Amino acid sequence: MLLVAGIIGRWITLRQAQQADDIEVAARFTEAAHPFERMVVTSSMLILPAGLLTAWAQDYAWLGLTTGWMLVSTLIFAAASALVPTVFLPRGRAFERALEEARAAGSVTPALRDAFRDPQVRAAHGFEMIGIAVIVALMVLKPF
Repeated sequence: MLLVAGIIGRWITLRQAQQADDIEVAARFTEAAHPFERMVVTSSMLILPAGLLTAWAQDYAWLGLTTGWMLVSTLIFAAASALVPTVFLPRGRAFERALEEARAAGSVTPALRDAFRDPQVRAAHGFEMIGIAVIVALMVLKPF
């Protein structure tokens, strides 16, 4: 749930930053998203080991990976994790450059607006949100 809270908190603060017309307000909202980002990073590093330990503690064979819903959840989590080096890190560096340039210019620049609306980042965040929702549903329902 820490991961879910971090994703939602990050989404809300970055949405506010995107809508700001003043560069300093946008920058402050962007900075306010950092604790939520840390929540996402920290919790995502703990999820897989905690899940595997839980499966081991409950005597699931192969740490639960022979159970359909656990295997599907692990695969979704792995796919979402692959977005970090392929989308989030490179696009995050480009966003940081656009933010620095906008602060130097003293206004929200078209490049910063474009960075906020990056379609690859939006798609990756969408996959992340849907993936988390599916994993939570699988955990609760255990359909297979």
